[in-house]
Amino acid sequence: MQIVSTDKAPAAIGPYSQAVISGGLVYTSGQIGIIPETGQIAQGLEAQAHQVFKNLSALLNAAGSGLDKVVKTTLFIKDMGSFAQVNEIYGQYFAAPHPARSCVEAARLPKDVLIECEAIAEL
Repeated sequence: MQIVSTDKAPAAIGPYSQAVISGGLVYTSGQIGIIPETGQIAQGLEAQAHQVFKNLSALLNAAGSGLDKVVKTTLFIKDMGSFAQVNEIYGQYFAAPHPARSCVEAARLPKDVLIECEAIAEL
């Protein structure tokens, strides 16, 4: 197992790794809309969603992978009513063939954000 860490994505805010490489795959921890340079949370769902995918991309790049190599994502959103908006933004970052995906409404996410995403990607 190899630990992945980069300052281009938010630092872990608990006892976990930003990502782990094992068996030829990269497993990321959930990424939220924290702006790495400032430590602030992006404001609003659209800004948070874009920041989540920027953070996810930076983390995957640090591991030697990328969004184009993602095979599975799990999205956590605060309100399933925002699914269409999240889906539109998600589509800007993942081209066909699209990764498998789950989307779950969560009552509360870390730091009260509106969206979180984790991924599994090939190297």
